[in-house]
Amino acid sequence: MKQANAHAPWTGSGLKRLQWILLACVLTSILAAPAAQKKKPKKEDITQTLQLPKELPSAVTGETRRLTFHVTPLSGRGLLSAQVRDALKALTRETAGNPVLKIRAFAAGSGDLRRVRDLVSEAFNDKKLPLPSLSLIQSGGLPLEGAQVVLEGIASSRREVNPQGLVFLAARVATSPSPLDAVAPLTVKSLESLKQALKAAGSEPADVVRVTCFLSSLENLAETRKLVEADFAHAALNYVQTQRAPSRGLAACEAVARLRWKTGTRVQFEPKEGEPVAALVAAPHVVLTGTQVSYGYEESNSRLAFERMQKALEASGVTTRDVAFAHYYPLAESIAQQVRRLRGSFFGTPAGSLLLFEGLPGMDAGFAVDVVAVKD
Repeated sequence: MKQANAHAPWTGSGLKRLQWILLACVLTSILAAPAAQKKKPKKEDITQTLQLPKELPSAVTGETRRLTFHVTPLSGRGLLSAQVRDALKALTRETAGNPVLKIRAFAAGSGDLRRVRDLVSEAFNDKKLPLPSLSLIQSGGLPLEGAQVVLEGIASSRREVNPQGLVFLAARVATSPSPLDAVAPLTVKSLESLKQALKAAGSEPADVVRVTCFLSSLENLAETRKLVEADFAHAALNYVQTQRAPSRGLAACEAVARLRWKTGTRVQFEPKEGEPVAALVAAPHVVLTGTQVSYGYEESNSRLAFERMQKALEASGVTTRDVAFAHYYPLAESIAQQVRRLRGSFFGTPAGSLLLFEGLPGMDAGFAVDVVAVKD
């Protein structure tokens, strides 16, 4: 019997069977194609685009009679970013969902201050809330081991809480030659001066809604706390060391209080002669700005910061002549002197606080300024 030839041609039935197999393969591939197209790409194949935080407004307008004042609790847990998130959560809880118009943040330590601005923007965007204006200052220290940030917030209540308006009181400065001197005796002097200014404005300690004491040292703070709490038990209280290595002893307490009487004017200053220490604000609205920072150490750089503030106020429908209160945050006495020379030509003579601080956002920052302006 002869062996079959392996290279023999296909028989008729074998050829038909091969054709059917090929046809089935073609049909299978055609039917499988749409399914392959619908298959979801793997996660690693998706290109994610990170959104940049929205820019915070340079100024926000609020109703004077509805403003409330808050200070967040300190935390020593985690790094700067974690503490900022915790502080923002605490501020949201304390304001009970009311809009936060302005935040003043004092940060201590070596963290990147610019990160605070990004976190504020992210937190309010995530909750779909209006963005606040922000003042951001680096302090010398905060009164808790490991604490890197404290927030002072101004919110808008659903009801009127300041029926006559508000009094903004400048920091009453008490100093001594040595930075090693005890702070408590200086605090006594500062508080006495603050209470005198409060009385001249027609308000009382029970009307005070926030007190911030700027100190050269946080050692033995319990004594200073006791003094402040004895006078202003119902106010939101904050204690900040201005510089890590100050050149002198310092206690400078400033405050905000409810106005008790009808002044009949948008803003009135006390005393009427000389440099005001209190601004009595009865205007229906106030414009609350964030800080404008000067970059560089020449007077021309400082002038640019004032000019940027002027533009921010004009965008909010007011002018520099509507400024009732100003905070100045210079980093050196030479820059503080520049600020004193320039401020009158822009703001006139509003009440205000001027103290030296540790730092500001930006390597070449010289000083920063924020203001409260009156608006009808």
